Amino acid sequence: MPRVGIVMGSHSDLPVMRKAGEALEKLGIDYEARILSAHRTPEETAEWARSARGRGIKVLIAGAGGSAALPGVVAAHTTLPVVGVPLKAWATDGLDALLAVAQMPKGIPVATVAINGAENAGLLAASILAVTDAGVQAALEAFRAERAAEVGQRDRELRDGGLTGGEPR
Repeated sequence: MPRVGIVMGSHSDLPVMRKAGEALEKLGIDYEARILSAHRTPEETAEWARSARGRGIKVLIAGAGGSAALPGVVAAHTTLPVVGVPLKAWATDGLDALLAVAQMPKGIPVATVAINGAENAGLLAASILAVTDAGVQAALEAFRAERAAEVGQRDRELRDGGLTGGEPR
């Protein structure tokens, strides 16, 4: 049963938002994904957000560019945690989306990650789940240990080969 819901406003958002799903998959967390628009399918978007808890969803991830209304609209229709992913669109390289997602009105919070930061959105959703799920907590700890080991390996390679010892991976 999915515990995370991922929504994006357009099919063109899929290459970025796919990274949230990949992060969740690495940690063994099931999710559902939808394309819904705050402006073009407002009723379906609101119903999806309102019904999420009843479907077993614990955290929602919403990605949008341009006006970036989707994360806020989703948050307006649920009390579940919402993680907003501002997406780089055509206007200002995503700064417009970042400001739209980060500047939510008092009372309707949306956690916000970096522009195109869908992988971190997946990891943040996992961290929220880990508060009450020891299995997710263990998976996150293992993931972070793997990342630390990668940095250690790259450091050893740098120390052994110097700055000109080869191409970075």
